[in-house]
Amino acid sequence: MRILILGAGRVGESVAESLVSEQNDITVIDPDPERLRSLEERLDLRGVPGNGIQPSVLQSAGIQDADLFIACASLDETNLAACKVAKSQFGVQTTIARLRSEEFEEGSALLGADGFGVDHVICPEESVMQTVHQLIEYPEALQILKFSQGLAYLIAVRAEYGGLLVNHTIGEFKALFPNLQMRVVAVYRQDTEVELNPQTQVLHGDEVFVLAAKSTIRHVLRAIHKDDRQVRRVMIAGGGKVGLRLARSLVGKCEVKIIERDRKRCSYIAGELPSSTLVLAGDATDEDLLTDENVKEMDLFIALSNDDEDNILASMLAKRLGARRVIALINRRIYAEMMQGGAIDITFSPAQTVIGELLVHVRRGSVAAVHSLRRGAAEAIEGVARGDARSSRLVGKRVEQIELPEGARFGVVVRGQGDEGQVLMPHHDLLIEPEDHVIIFVPNKRLVRAVERLFELKATFF
Repeated sequence: MRILILGAGRVGESVAESLVSEQNDITVIDPDPERLRSLEERLDLRGVPGNGIQPSVLQSAGIQDADLFIACASLDETNLAACKVAKSQFGVQTTIARLRSEEFEEGSALLGADGFGVDHVICPEESVMQTVHQLIEYPEALQILKFSQGLAYLIAVRAEYGGLLVNHTIGEFKALFPNLQMRVVAVYRQDTEVELNPQTQVLHGDEVFVLAAKSTIRHVLRAIHKDDRQVRRVMIAGGGKVGLRLARSLVGKCEVKIIERDRKRCSYIAGELPSSTLVLAGDATDEDLLTDENVKEMDLFIALSNDDEDNILASMLAKRLGARRVIALINRRIYAEMMQGGAIDITFSPAQTVIGELLVHVRRGSVAAVHSLRRGAAEAIEGVARGDARSSRLVGKRVEQIELPEGARFGVVVRGQGDEGQVLMPHHDLLIEPEDHVIIFVPNKRLVRAVERLFELKATFF
């Protein structure tokens, strides 16, 4: 697929890095030639310096041949104008814009064909907020991802002493809960995937990935991770756009404290939030400040500043001082990998939270949802079985008859939507019906194309 990306900042760089690894033809536009040169040296892509809202620059970047245009420059107005030019003047089939403002909603007339020509909206800040909300609702989870309009979830959880899974096999775990709609799809030990079968023994510290019906999530989490206390007290380090948006969303749900270095920003934040939210002017890496503000009593400490190093230091310090759980926003991939499995419980980046939203538009076949896992190394794909027994590789076949690429494995099958939806376990004799949503865990991105083919209709001849 030919993909044109406007903006080589943190989001644009992460998007390019993810998409270029799948052998897409990527071109990146940015006004900074040095930044583009650095990208070209690391990744197999083409950089075009210039202003991405100018038709001449877009044309020199090959917009006329692009299948997908992703505008993720730093300013909303730049992204809106670029999408308008791409759609109106060059007829690009699909345009995606990164928009920070909450005033632009996907599907609104303002963004439609007669407006700015934006087909889809991504907002990393909103995605971060939703991610944190999920982790607050399910505090035992490392990651929790929604499929089929919330009928099924993929949860990642670390096995802890006291849980029912540690030192037991997958087969024994399933036998303990025969009626739970769940399926273990992967186990990672010290960053390496463990071969999965009923005899696989789970050890303390292993990351376990489970696909389950929503109604069974809490049962599964409590069985694997003994600590299921609810989050009541949250401390946020960093009062930028992400921190403020998160604090607003938690009003009335949790007791919130915000630490921000800039005193003028503190005054602004205090004016935007109710008096019940404590806004502190200070440095979140200051041990005395964290101690004085009783960080040890916090259920969740989350570092959301624009500085990766500050977020890492603040989170590690908060953990050492007694915070029950700490989360750090980290943009640089190498930092996130170094922190994996360390003192920081969870690390994530705004760019990574939206990668799945973008991959849906890149995937071939009837793909309904894509979630990027383990910093892009693995994926969970939800596809729709379309067609009939003649034209489909899935419809009319039992699970045992479907050949998945080696390493990929079935998660769950969702039949129907809304209140009528059912989450089915993919037992060997389950027959796939038209419009079934099939969720497949893909441990290696090299297998993605083979999985995509399952959801493509075959050519038929009469």
